[in-house]
Amino acid sequence: MSAERATLNAIEQAVQTTVEANAQAVRRWKAQEPGSWGFLAGQAVDACRRSLSRRLLDEERRQVWRHLWIRLSLLELE
Repeated sequence: MSAERATLNAIEQAVQTTVEANAQAVRRWKAQEPGSWGFLAGQAVDACRRSLSRRLLDEERRQVWRHLWIRLSLLELE
């Protein structure tokens, strides 16, 4: 597996884990509560960093944020 593909897999997994593990923060984000995006974005970046065992490059952080935003935007809450 290429390094680029491994990074994309780590990003996708980090976003999935973040959304699944933080249902309350996701509901707050959907309600547009201040601070909810920053919390979720930080959790996703941290999960990705841990998965890759290194700091993320600026572009990788932006990819995490982009993937997270898209995932959250597509979510239907009960």
